[in-house]
Amino acid sequence: MNNRSELKIKRFNIFFRIQHILMFVSVIALVITAIPLWCLRYPHSEALTGIIDFFGGLEAIRAWHHMAGWMLTFAFAYHLLYVFIHPEGRRDLLLMLPLKKDFTDLYYNILYFTGKRNTPPQFGRFSYFEKFDYWAAFWGCVIMVGTGLIMLYPLKATASLPDEWGSRILDVALEAHFHEAILAALALLIWHMFNVHYKPGKFPGSLIWLHGKVTEEERHKEHALENKELKEIQRIHNIS
Repeated sequence: MNNRSELKIKRFNIFFRIQHILMFVSVIALVITAIPLWCLRYPHSEALTGIIDFFGGLEAIRAWHHMAGWMLTFAFAYHLLYVFIHPEGRRDLLLMLPLKKDFTDLYYNILYFTGKRNTPPQFGRFSYFEKFDYWAAFWGCVIMVGTGLIMLYPLKATASLPDEWGSRILDVALEAHFHEAILAALALLIWHMFNVHYKPGKFPGSLIWLHGKVTEEERHKEHALENKELKEIQRIHNIS
């Protein structure tokens, strides 16, 4: 008979997992191909020019970067359809909305980490740091896809604007794209990777992105309120 540490429970369905895989593959490709494009800001550096040559030249780099960008755009569009059409997507979108409890949980967690509280807060299906992850990625997609399309199709994007305004829009899009990319890469490499893969109990990594399952022990530990709610629903269902 399976115990709590062996029993696997579905947390994310196949549609959500496909979106996540498309997103992280595209983002990794975008970050890698953005490095030589960043080198264009320093055209007189021989070392940085060598990086562009290592990646196969400027045109090849741009082609790969654009393909990764279209993959991210598809993943974002797929996600929007999912959260508005699929019942589990609509449920999760509503549960991702910030609540007063999230700020209370953050405060209690600070007290717990500083030794002023004996127990950590209990979370529902999504904790405040998972919500931060989600909305940071959502906003990042809006910025990156939007500014990317402006730079990819500058004439169409500025066709109805005066020349002076069109030039300014392109400059703003370039800077927003550049700085949002740095912010997103740091957030993923530090915040997301630690909370999902590197923190105690998770290292050297979680495979939930692949199979979408957690053990009952993991759900009880990390999402205690959701675990209680689902067990109560199951109990009522068994009685009826």
